[in-house]
Amino acid sequence: MKFTKMQGIGNDYIYVNCFEEQVADPAGLSRRISDRHFGVGSDGLVLIMPCDEADFRMRMFNADGSESEMCGNATRCIGKYVFDRGLTDKRGITLMTGAGIKTLRIREKDGITESVRVDMGEPEILGTDEKITVNGTEYTFTRVSTGNPHAVIFVDDADAFDVHGIGPLIENDPMFPARTNVEFATVRAPGRIRMRVWERGSGETMACGTGACATMAAAVVTGRAKEKAVLELNGGNLTIEWDGVGHTEFQEGPAEFVFDGELPG
Repeated sequence: MKFTKMQGIGNDYIYVNCFEEQVADPAGLSRRISDRHFGVGSDGLVLIMPCDEADFRMRMFNADGSESEMCGNATRCIGKYVFDRGLTDKRGITLMTGAGIKTLRIREKDGITESVRVDMGEPEILGTDEKITVNGTEYTFTRVSTGNPHAVIFVDDADAFDVHGIGPLIENDPMFPARTNVEFATVRAPGRIRMRVWERGSGETMACGTGACATMAAAVVTGRAKEKAVLELNGGNLTIEWDGVGHTEFQEGPAEFVFDGELPG
């Protein structure tokens, strides 16, 4: 089976072109291929598939084999893959995800994708100033859905925060029956937010596109940001635009090929 490894600001997945390949057990394959010692190494597996309702369809599996609704960084990588590899010549692409159809806008130069802008739809603010107590400390969070569930916590210093200690405890807390992604964010300056993410099913990753959108939405509704900000993630920066309830949110950033490979059998 042929595959391609791609990354969006360090959020790396294995992509399989299901116009040419068949994957019988994507959950099992994701667990095997994501292992960074005995597999290829990735945050999970993404399938690029045919679709009757949109130009393409994606399915996305975390490193532990669980399936997520979508992934913002993966949507940009899919945009680059299908355009640069000649599966489409459209600059505007529709992509069916587990969270509905997303629209991708390819920004290219000389036929090669330089960045992808994604219409992420309207974020759903499910709760503000919610409380959760972990290891005797109470945290205030904003509950946001951007296709995936997120709990956004603003902290004094995201770089120094114990993401690996606190993240998994919140992810698996009974408050979140389907588990949750957790963002730890610090507003560094007007229009600049530092964010680290503990991803449901994958642990801390270099970046999370839906998490960046959730963090921006939480910052706007709590008065910490306005309209547009650069989100500084471990793997690089994303530009997020959202001007409030009732409007769509946009994400823009890079996507890169890492290498092509082939699994035996």
